[in-house]
Order: sequence, then structure tokens, then C-alpha cells
Amino acid sequence: MTDAKPARKPIITIDGPAGAGKSTVARHLAARFGLLNLESGAMYRAFARKALNAGVDPDNPDSLERLARTTAIQLEPTPSGNRVLLDGADVTASLRDSAVTQAASRVSVHPNIRTWMVNLQRAMGIHGGIVMEGRDIGTIVFPHAEIKFYLEASPEARTQRRYLEAPSAATTPEAIREDLRKRDERDRNRAESPMRPAPDAILIDSTELTLDQVLARIESIVIERLSSPASGS
Repeated sequence: MTDAKPARKPIITIDGPAGAGKSTVARHLAARFGLLNLESGAMYRAFARKALNAGVDPDNPDSLERLARTTAIQLEPTPSGNRVLLDGADVTASLRDSAVTQAASRVSVHPNIRTWMVNLQRAMGIHGGIVMEGRDIGTIVFPHAEIKFYLEASPEARTQRRYLEAPSAATTPEAIREDLRKRDERDRNRAESPMRPAPDAILIDSTELTLDQVLARIESIVIERLSSPASGS
């Protein structure tokens, strides 16, 4: 008879810059392998939405910290993707607003907010069985994750993808590229957990790959890792 505990379900992390395809890959892996998709970006956007609604400056860390003390963020999986609950209210549909996205990038640079959010994310993933994408998931949030990816693409490719997602006469490719450049600069140069590949992350450059090719490559790696005896240790 053995008293060994069952192996914890795996954690898969996907880091990389905006527009590299992290969210699409995470949703696919969650559905393919029966994992919970924890969306770090959606969590930051939900908090940014609350800050904007409350009239709190996204660049004021003290005011944001006070706001965080009275903030509850939850993710609920559904067949069509996660519902994002902010203080109990479903705010999923409003999180892709450009103002919210911009504010999320700004609130995420503050160390106190990142610490609060990391603790929240770790609590959500404590039992494993998740796939999570973001900027510092494999380096800071879940440094002991079983499988880590760093997904990247050229600025031109990321700009084109973002433009095709929601083409608008009011939004030009040039404006999107400049927005991505600013976000990359903030993410890579922030003092607290800057965006970078984890030492053991698998680098995937999707610049010249189709979405199906990216998904097939990553899926094959996950299958190989999960079938390895060491994957559950």
C-alpha cells in the first residue's frame, strides 16, 4: 500500500508580447487538454475598467492599491470562453474597449498591483490543471510550471493581426503599430517582473507561421511533455 499523493495536474504557461497569438493558443490548449484557461490579461483589463469607472488615475499606484483592496475578480469557464466577473458583475463584453486595454497596460507596471494580481493568479491555479498566458507567467507567477512557451512575432506581423481582428476606419495600422511599440517598451522595461522568456521556456516565433501551424507545433510539444514520465513529477 502506498500513501503517495496523486500528481498535480500540469500548468502550461504562455508568455510574449501583445499580438503574438497567446490568447488564441491558450484557448485552444485549454479546450484540447481539458484545462482551465486563466486569462491574466482579462484580469488586468477588469481592474483597469474599475479604475476608469471610479475615476482613478491608472498612473497613481497609491490610489490603485486602495482600489484593489475592495476589488474581486473571478474567471468562470463556459463553452464559448471565460466569463470575467468584476465584483460579481459580468464585464466580459466590455474588456476589449481600446481605453480599457490602454489603461490595463498602464496599471500593470505598478509593483504593488502586480504583486496583488500575482497572488490572485496563484490562488486560482493552486491545484494545477490550467493554461495561462501573459507577460510574466512562466517567470514570476508559475516559475515551476511543467510546460512553458514564449510566443513572439515581428512587429509587422503583430500589427497586421491586430488590424484584421477589428478593422476600423478610425484605426490605422500605423496607430496600432505605435500602440504595440509603446506596450512592448512598458512591458520589457518595467522595474517589476519585466517581460522576458523564462530560461526553460520553449520559444515559438509565429511570424512566418499560420495559426494552424502554430497550434499544431505547440500541441505536439504538449503531448510529448505530458506523455513523459517526468511530466507529473
